[in-house]
Amino acid sequence: MANIDVNEVKHVALLSKLEFQEEEIVHFTKQIDDIITMVEQLDEVDTKNVPVTTHGLEVASVMRKDVATPGMDRDELFKNVKTQQDGLIKVPAMIDNGEAGA
Repeated sequence: MANIDVNEVKHVALLSKLEFQEEEIVHFTKQIDDIITMVEQLDEVDTKNVPVTTHGLEVASVMRKDVATPGMDRDELFKNVKTQQDGLIKVPAMIDNGEAGA
């Protein structure tokens, strides 16, 4: 069983460069002792047949399979196109600082 004393808490506070009042040290000593006692209780639990848990929730891939599917019919698509050139949709240049004409 854990038995944390005031001197150990003061030592940790010193290493952490923290300053506490004496009544806070006493309070923290009790809290830390309680926490360690709780953690020690976990050693008593038989976990031999418990599967490894890597996540608190069951995780499944939300990605779909990468399967090729036919795209939109080109003739149907080009019914909504204003201008086309060489089988491609032609759009106005957005930036034209002599770059687009090359």
